[in-house]
Amino acid sequence: MKLIAAADKEWNIGNKGNLLFSLPDDMKFFRTTTSGKVVVMGRKTLESFPGSKPLKNRVNIVLSRNTHKVEGAEFVKSVDELLVKIGEYNSDDVYVIGGAQIYSLLLPYCDTALITHVDTVADEADAKLPVLSPDEWKQTECSEELENNGIKFRFTTYKRIEKDV
Repeated sequence: MKLIAAADKEWNIGNKGNLLFSLPDDMKFFRTTTSGKVVVMGRKTLESFPGSKPLKNRVNIVLSRNTHKVEGAEFVKSVDELLVKIGEYNSDDVYVIGGAQIYSLLLPYCDTALITHVDTVADEADAKLPVLSPDEWKQTECSEELENNGIKFRFTTYKRIEKDV
């Protein structure tokens, strides 16, 4: 699995159920990267989408203790159930898209993290991404600095460091 998120300098990702920054290039990157793939999210993330509707052109899997009926989304109640479900797909096609609790829960199962690093600290934030420890993760790619709406950022890729057994 892969994780995809935008985070500020302190690894903050959201506030009151919303993203911290409006970055059109990041949204385009997210759409392009996840289109035609499987996205895994929590219920609150699903509810944050326009009309609380699943993302188009993707398989939407929602990890939640409560199952709901939402057209275009499949609900699973546990990590074990999720792992069985995503076993039906190529693991390179599965992206964890949030929120904070889901990132924390599923980070151990991810081998790649696509992080849009925003070069500022949000004024207010109540959701954090787990910090990617340099003992476990290595940055393998970093874009040139980009800017949207006066906010500077970079697209980065991290790979999990394989430990010798």
